[in-house]
Amino acid sequence: MNELTAPQVRTAPKVLLHDHLDGGLRPATVLDLADQCGHTLPEDSEAGLARWFRKSADSGSLERYLETFEHTVAVMQTAEGLERVARECVLDLADDSVVYAEVRFAPEQHLERGLTLDEVVEHVLEGFRSGESAVAAAGGRIQVGCLLTAMRHAARSREIAELAVRFRDRGVAGFDIAGAEAGYPPSRHLDAFEYMRASNAHFTIHAGEAFGLPSIHEAVAFCGTDRLGHGVRIVDDITVAGDGDATLGLLANYVRDKRIPLELCPSSNVQTGAVATLEDHPFDLLARLRFRVTVNTDNRLMSDTTMTKEMLRLVETFGYGWVDLERFTINAMKSAFLPFDRRLELIDDVIKPGYAVLIGA
Repeated sequence: MNELTAPQVRTAPKVLLHDHLDGGLRPATVLDLADQCGHTLPEDSEAGLARWFRKSADSGSLERYLETFEHTVAVMQTAEGLERVARECVLDLADDSVVYAEVRFAPEQHLERGLTLDEVVEHVLEGFRSGESAVAAAGGRIQVGCLLTAMRHAARSREIAELAVRFRDRGVAGFDIAGAEAGYPPSRHLDAFEYMRASNAHFTIHAGEAFGLPSIHEAVAFCGTDRLGHGVRIVDDITVAGDGDATLGLLANYVRDKRIPLELCPSSNVQTGAVATLEDHPFDLLARLRFRVTVNTDNRLMSDTTMTKEMLRLVETFGYGWVDLERFTINAMKSAFLPFDRRLELIDDVIKPGYAVLIGA
């Protein structure tokens, strides 16, 4: 098998399910928008700011990791800022050969300059559409759906769920909750999840990242999540014997049997302390046990990453080849909050042909 190179992997069609809009800004854009709105940043150069975000995120603590968002959210409080960030997000993902993405953000965090929740969503969706049009005009292809996130420490989850349903025919693909897990269990927002289920709408839940199995159990058993945001601590319900044989507990068996997708974010999971090192990441164990694993970026700015970099890190760490990367990509496409026929179209017409060329090269 030929060694996979960065230029090759960059051309591979990719599907991204877990990416935060406020975690993927270009450093230059943060500087420009901060200057426009008068926000003070910790660094005044593009390179220095990029280093600051990465260093601050490398704390090993989810809470400290989340503090970096104070600066990105601060510059995303105007219509122009939101549209620019959303448009550039699409352009950057397309440049990395992402053909389908679901990008999430919390509308409630962008109201400081007078915008309403509806206006915030409208401007982000406008930015996404503008980016898609620019990619298409250049001969490329990408589709971006939006996930509306409620902050788990706040009390607006039902309101954000209603917002997601209100905009679901205009580009919003689903709903999510995010933020520090400890002390804020998913069941605290049960009303929002019940509303989403009653509306036949999709949702994912950040669970099993900084917190363990109880968070995953609540997300699955009580809230009925479609996917698990991270879900990396499901490994705590798996026992591996000395000979390599794995025994799954009841929760791990259920997650695997129900094909509940795991939105794994390798680099971010190391940064937040969910795992000690990439070599310790249970991604490979979960992949070998046939959980529905997917590869994601989480926060491209804070982790200084792209889908290409995440895939290459997995290749270098676990020895994956094109067939593996294709499987992870198809896993993601199967798990997307997109109508079934559209998922099949992208798998059959874009992903499989794209990987066939690479496998045969």
